[in-house]
Amino acid sequence: KTMENSSHITSFILAAFGEIGYIRYFYFTITLVVYVAIIVANSLLIAVIAVERTLHEPMYFFLCALSANELYGSTALFPSLLVNILTGFKEISKVKCIAQIFCLHTYGLIEFLDLAAMSYDRYVSICYPLHYNRIMTPIKACVFLTFIWLFSMVRFGITLILSVRLPLCGNIIEKVYCDNYSLVKLACTDTTLNNIYGLFGTFLSIGLPLLIIFYSYAKILKICLTSPRQSQIKAFNTCSTHLVSLVNFSVGCLLEVIQSRLNMSHIPYEVRIPLSLYFLIFPPLLNPIIYGVRITKIRMSFKKLISMRKLAP
Repeated sequence: KTMENSSHITSFILAAFGEIGYIRYFYFTITLVVYVAIIVANSLLIAVIAVERTLHEPMYFFLCALSANELYGSTALFPSLLVNILTGFKEISKVKCIAQIFCLHTYGLIEFLDLAAMSYDRYVSICYPLHYNRIMTPIKACVFLTFIWLFSMVRFGITLILSVRLPLCGNIIEKVYCDNYSLVKLACTDTTLNNIYGLFGTFLSIGLPLLIIFYSYAKILKICLTSPRQSQIKAFNTCSTHLVSLVNFSVGCLLEVIQSRLNMSHIPYEVRIPLSLYFLIFPPLLNPIIYGVRITKIRMSFKKLISMRKLAP
């Protein structure tokens, strides 16, 4: 009977939408503006790095990959979210739900691993400035990025295979998008294997990157404490933008974990929905703006490209 229930589930209900009535047009407009802003900001950053040869360095390769990943994650969420808001349709097919789970979770893994690689890059740049060009070459940065994307796809692909095989006894997801934890909660069988692999996968994809981040910034802090004032300011300017991105994404992930794992039924859905969407909205929206404003070479390259377009006949 359990398997029979599961086999008849061909779609899921995204119950967090609630009844929004005519205010849906306001939500639709705000969501569309945010999505367009994310596309424009990240596409501009990628274009500037791709066109300007002086930015063809490991640090900017990682930044370009970060923006590409944010476009990937946003596209997995916003088009279906916009349609659901406008039509009031709460249903999503099982195939689309599984595809969305894969895209959103791999987006999160890639984002965090890329931020860890960027922290290592800053560590090498500050602690071994004379050897930086030998240790961190563009080819090595591309190898790191290829590994990050492949590892994230395989790592979560296994998780999703373990989740999809579970027989389900319901089809209601208390969110505005599909996620793996919500899918596993619907299972009416033992999920011990999923939990064990989940813990192992969490250590690989979060524990190890955190060790790299803490080690890198511990070494950077140690160097800064014994360096002249001018070197400390330079190191702070180099790392502050990355730290803001890291904290912003980590806060978003923490809010998502809290919202998923704890009973939030007493909190209005107008609050719950932004909490669950934070890591999918604010990092993609703010990162290109922060990096574009704070990093002088990107800012100057953008101004240079704009002035060249104005001078062009």
